[in-house]
Amino acid sequence: MTTFDSKTFLTELTRRPGVYQMLDDAGKVLYVGKAKNLKNRVSSYFRNTGLSIKTQSLMAKAVDVQVTVTASETEALLLEQNLIKSLKPPYNILLRDDKSYPFIFLTDQHEYPSLGLHRGAKRKNDRYFGPFPNVSAVRETLSLLQKSFKVRQCDESHFKNRSRPCLQYQIERCKAPCVEYISKQAYAEDVRHTRMFLEGKDREIITELTTQMEQASAALDFEKAAELRDQVIHLRRVQEQQYVSGHSGDVDVVAGLVSPMGICVQVLFIRAGRILGSRTYYPKVNMVSSLAELLSGFIPQFYLAGSAQHQIPKEVILNAELEDEAMLADALAQSANHKVQLTSRVRGDRARWLQLAINNAEQNLQGRHASNLDYAGRLTALQAALELSESPKRMECFDISHSSGESTVASCVVFDDNGPLKSDYRRFNISGITGGDDYAAMQQALKRRYKRLKSGEGKLPDILFIDGGKGQLRMAEDVLAELDINGVLLVGVAKGVTRKAGLESLFMAGRSDEIVLPPDSPALHLIQHIRDEAHRFAITSHRQARGKTRRTSPLESIPGVGPKRRRELLTFFGGIQEVERASAEEIAKVPGISKSMAEEIYASLRNE
Repeated sequence: MTTFDSKTFLTELTRRPGVYQMLDDAGKVLYVGKAKNLKNRVSSYFRNTGLSIKTQSLMAKAVDVQVTVTASETEALLLEQNLIKSLKPPYNILLRDDKSYPFIFLTDQHEYPSLGLHRGAKRKNDRYFGPFPNVSAVRETLSLLQKSFKVRQCDESHFKNRSRPCLQYQIERCKAPCVEYISKQAYAEDVRHTRMFLEGKDREIITELTTQMEQASAALDFEKAAELRDQVIHLRRVQEQQYVSGHSGDVDVVAGLVSPMGICVQVLFIRAGRILGSRTYYPKVNMVSSLAELLSGFIPQFYLAGSAQHQIPKEVILNAELEDEAMLADALAQSANHKVQLTSRVRGDRARWLQLAINNAEQNLQGRHASNLDYAGRLTALQAALELSESPKRMECFDISHSSGESTVASCVVFDDNGPLKSDYRRFNISGITGGDDYAAMQQALKRRYKRLKSGEGKLPDILFIDGGKGQLRMAEDVLAELDINGVLLVGVAKGVTRKAGLESLFMAGRSDEIVLPPDSPALHLIQHIRDEAHRFAITSHRQARGKTRRTSPLESIPGVGPKRRRELLTFFGGIQEVERASAEEIAKVPGISKSMAEEIYASLRNE
């Protein structure tokens, strides 16, 4: 490659805002940056003195610079984040977790609105509350609302096809609006209280409910008064659980931490003065010189980059002042369509929130560091136990899950020298085998997995763990031999007769004797961790597949039976079970169903 002439390049470089990319000798992007003045910013990299260690390392590898001119610095920031997201340069701060956050949505336009969990693109006619840090926080809140206000949480198809109340009514979690056991006016009042709670107005709700309780008691309507009393007690208990709370404010608190143990960013989510939860991030970055540099890289990555952008609140509290704070706030405001304040100087509740986020960041980073040290020790112990020449860099484990042969799923989990590598996890929906045949399911999963790896779609593991004894191990050996794959150590993990943890036996390909490690062996603990993770992932995947199958109507797989005909069939018979019981002659009586179509539906439902 031609030597990069930085002097000539800088002479011709524009002073307009834009984005620059540092490339190595293979043309790979090492770093992406933005600049208000491209010439001044890029020139700073070619100084003889004053460069940070990170910049010195970068410039030792960079042999070319490419620039893209933009209309403004804000536009340059947005382009920079999109390039970082797509190119993942090693010298930029990278976020691994780009999942969108879950919300609670309320179908406001419905005469009997429902509550539910939502993640993804938002619909115009619904109200959204959040974001919540994880799905469990949403479900906890939905459960609380179900107990307090009994607003329905069923989907539309379930709601429209009820002829009698469901179990939620029986256990007093719903007032059965599907069969009009509650008036629209009374239900609207419950919806209003639900909306007030989600907006953080729980004090106003308690005052209102207390007044209504006293009125009901004065009118000798003691049943109503008792119901209102229970609601008030429940809401007061919730208030007590909010140990740190303010009167108002939609705020994200972002606390960074840079230490010899690593770097960490803690995000605390506060909506309507209530702490909804927090998330911890460990950004991937080669070197970072200061807390301000860490947050300057994290904030735009978190709020502006990629498709899974996070909701931008009106205020973001930081534990360091940023040099480009005003420009960053302007970019966030343009993206959010409202004013955004970035601040690090706070008092009162906001100062307590910030300290809470800092404390969590310190605790989580310490825990992660200790866990990494423990994991490294387990890897060393595994190397010794299996008599390996070097520590394994990549390990895989498979497991099978099904319910009496239904919806069989195989899981593959991957561990590297840092622990679980969840981005490389895979699941395989198994078909074409006899239900319950775990050998055939495992064989199919292994063939599908390693055919892809052999074709260059991924990396082969150093160790492949099989949950089973000698039989499963021989089957795995046959699969790898058939695919002509070498260099992968096969280890079978067989449970003992009692099937208790700590009494497993290990079988290795090429060895006739079994390996029995003591129950307190760190190597055994690592193997158990990998196997249990494969088991967890298999069960989770199986439940999702089974749930999807059971939510799908058998009518959907019949050619020519579209949404209209399905609706006519279900309305005529009152449900899918009655459709399945009906004869072809009875099906033909449904409006829009011909005799030949009825016979086809009858045959399809009976697999004839």
